[in-house]
Amino acid sequence: MANCGFYLLLFLSFHYFNPATSDPTVSASDFIKAACKTTRFYALCVTSLAPYSNTIQQSERQLVRAALTVALSKAQSTKLFVAKFSNSTGLNPRESQALKDCKDNMVDSFDQLSQSMQELARLNNQVTSRDFTWHMSNVQTWVSAALTDESTCLDGFSGSYMNGKVKAPITRRVVYVAQVTSNALALINRFAATRHRSGSTSNAP
Repeated sequence: MANCGFYLLLFLSFHYFNPATSDPTVSASDFIKAACKTTRFYALCVTSLAPYSNTIQQSERQLVRAALTVALSKAQSTKLFVAKFSNSTGLNPRESQALKDCKDNMVDSFDQLSQSMQELARLNNQVTSRDFTWHMSNVQTWVSAALTDESTCLDGFSGSYMNGKVKAPITRRVVYVAQVTSNALALINRFAATRHRSGSTSNAP
């Protein structure tokens, strides 16, 4: 059932975010680059959002949706990878516990990002300023919680006791998820601040 919900979310997101099949327009590319300057991982932000440039164009809302789509997709694949890895044989007790904890963290992270995507979908051109603030506050809270879950997973693999064959593939994937989640949160905060300064949410792009 959880997988059905995930694929529905991806269907809804890719309904709006089919990656571009042609070269991105200069204006869309410049818009993404300018927005990504507010993120911690600029190069990753630009490359991960570039395939969606034809849909993003210069829309703050579409930009945020695309960033969440990237984070959600990576969280899903990493969640499945960690779950599969946790069933490996030959793990020592600490490795086994770290993987179990990380699996739980990634399930929580995925759920938080899913909730964020659903909450963002509730924003439309008719939403009031108060409702916009409420929905965006929820999105910010859940994406921040997802990032915390990802960081907690990584903390479990910080000890020297961890076998490199276990630590390396897990941390590589979780770090990537944490980075795209961090970028998504920065763009969400940017969107919320921009709309707050404008004092209006009607006819939002």
